[in-house]
Amino acid sequence: MTPEEILPDALLEQIRGRAAGYDRDNAFFHEDLRDLAAAGYLKLFVPASDGGAGLGLEAAAQCQKRLATAAPATALALNMHLVWTGVAHVLGARGDDSLDFVLKEAANGEIFAFGNSEAGNDAVLFDSRTSAEPLPDGGYSFTGTKIFTSLSPVWTRLGIFGKDPSGRDGEGELVHGFITRQTPGYRILDDWDTLGMRSSQSCTTVLDGARVPSGRIFRKIPVGPSRDPLIFAIFACFETLLAAVYTGLGERALAVGVENARRRTSFKNGGRSYAQDPDIRWKVADAAMAMDSLYPQLRAVTADVDSLVDHGPQWFPKLVGLKVNATETARRVVDLAIRVSGGSSYFRGSELERLYRDVLAGMFHPSDDESAHNTVANAWLGPLED
Repeated sequence: MTPEEILPDALLEQIRGRAAGYDRDNAFFHEDLRDLAAAGYLKLFVPASDGGAGLGLEAAAQCQKRLATAAPATALALNMHLVWTGVAHVLGARGDDSLDFVLKEAANGEIFAFGNSEAGNDAVLFDSRTSAEPLPDGGYSFTGTKIFTSLSPVWTRLGIFGKDPSGRDGEGELVHGFITRQTPGYRILDDWDTLGMRSSQSCTTVLDGARVPSGRIFRKIPVGPSRDPLIFAIFACFETLLAAVYTGLGERALAVGVENARRRTSFKNGGRSYAQDPDIRWKVADAAMAMDSLYPQLRAVTADVDSLVDHGPQWFPKLVGLKVNATETARRVVDLAIRVSGGSSYFRGSELERLYRDVLAGMFHPSDDESAHNTVANAWLGPLED
């Protein structure tokens, strides 16, 4: 199925029409979720044999790009569900069936969310400030605080991880598992009142002894950088699907800027359209060229994941490089579109005003600019000497 078949124009316009209201009211996108679930959007990675679309990462990323042209915050929040189902797909393609149950449960309507981010944890997946205390039955009790938990009002499965200092003979290990909505020992704070991406409702989740039974613990990994396939799969899906959302946001900003340039007229130039102004034309061309360089990078990286291409130590530089390029390019394109559109875009309620706020969230997602450059520099130059 193509992105246009999965997200037909009529549905896309309905979603676009709600985006401003969700943003204004700081409200979750319940209607969008209802319509997208009915269209099978939450089953993009679920095999066709189980009622899903059976897509790979390249096709799913194109769907997310298309959705983000209508509602970036809706697309960003759904990324977290698609990350987990995508991770299950990427692992399965490499012979690892440890998360096949994620695809089975997604086929049955469960909604997955990503509860890994922690304030002050710049080690991201390589360490955790959350404690994972082993229990006699083989399960774990998790205590800590998770931030940016998108889909907070609706998730039914939350992926979490924490550190068990006693694991691996006292060297410590990172324990990954899932809680359900019915799991005791967690609470969701009503603290999502942000500059942009407001309808994602990515509230803080406090774990206070949340118990994960042994059957829902799916990975134990040593603390520190790891070659475990799970780490690659999470980075591959998280970074590429984020890049897809911001690529779609940039694409929409360019389209709105072009519309505004054609609509605006110049009094001093006898009422001619600003589309005939050389300076405006330069800015539009600059934005278009920036976007044109991004599309093939997104397709190439996602296609290589699908094709099991072995980039070895260059895989992580490619993934973080794509994410940073997408978020920074989108930010630049939104800025150019606003300059092209004039003062009307400065008013609350204009689409570009909302996109301007939404695009700023890109700098906060891992990998951030500093971490990404460190990753790429280490790949090309080796680590810093002691």
